[in-house]
Amino acid sequence: MKHIFLVEDDLSLIGGLSFAIKKQGYEVDIAQTYLEAEAKWINGKYDLVILDVSLPDGSGYDLCKKIRETSKIPIMFLTAADEETNIIMGLDIGGDDYITKPFKLAVFLSRINALLRRSDNFNQADTELDSNGIKINLLKREVYKNNELLELTASEYKLLCFFIENANIVLSPEKILSKLWDCDENYIDSNTLTVYIRRLRTKIEDNPGQPKKIVTVRRMGYKWNTTD
Repeated sequence: MKHIFLVEDDLSLIGGLSFAIKKQGYEVDIAQTYLEAEAKWINGKYDLVILDVSLPDGSGYDLCKKIRETSKIPIMFLTAADEETNIIMGLDIGGDDYITKPFKLAVFLSRINALLRRSDNFNQADTELDSNGIKINLLKREVYKNNELLELTASEYKLLCFFIENANIVLSPEKILSKLWDCDENYIDSNTLTVYIRRLRTKIEDNPGQPKKIVTVRRMGYKWNTTD
């Protein structure tokens, strides 16, 4: 049985969400403060974390960073902060999804199920990706270029993994966005994707101005290229 960790201080939400999660067949553990969440995280074993950004004694962003130091567990942000900068920051520091209040319960549960399925598929995959001079240790979430460790954000890391897993396949912006992020299209759109790809190219390409690994296929999308 999957075990979900809900970090939320709004009592009006806790009861309904925990009831709905349990009806899906999952166990749920609840924390209402940063300190309580920190203690339960250390002592508990979970399959998914749902984090409110604003806690009485701290930030869900800080808790996400702490979790990412030791775990690749799926993390969903659940918050009223719907500004673009909040969403981008949440994804960059390691979040896998971001849903804003108010929301429909069916959508919330659907995203939980999707994250858990994605996590199961990831855990069944190989522990290393190796392509075109780039090596990825999936267990440690480490990326190397010519045996040198690269510093990537969580979003850049997920984007790179997706490209390498689909080498030499043209991927449309819509497909990339739908696979990596489940957020509102008004925020995580093709323009944002362009920024992520440009930043990623500066870290993995020998000449970012003339990319050879992540190539643009005009009017179609992008492709991880393994051929000359």
